[in-house]
Amino acid sequence: LDMYETDDDIVVKVAVPGVKPEDIEITLTGETLTIKGEARREEDVEEWSYIRRERSYGRFTRSITLPGNVVADKTRAEFERGVLTLTVPKTEEAKPRSIKVKVK
Repeated sequence: LDMYETDDDIVVKVAVPGVKPEDIEITLTGETLTIKGEARREEDVEEWSYIRRERSYGRFTRSITLPGNVVADKTRAEFERGVLTLTVPKTEEAKPRSIKVKVK
């Protein structure tokens, strides 16, 4: 999981290889972002047939606290090549402001 901020948004990128978008559930409660999903096996292989087995399957849950005030109902979620990208807009109060210096 990677999380960074721009002037307007908090961006969260999560690698979810092998997980279908319809198997992902995203909730945002206050400043807590929760991502749940399930990685399913693509084929049925007998247990004894494996030479090596490193990929994991099953349900997963990840919760993180987002910094600052966010606008939950305007969050965007995109899925491309096994990477889930969430863009969570900041409230106007949380956005940086530019202050001009007046010369006297």
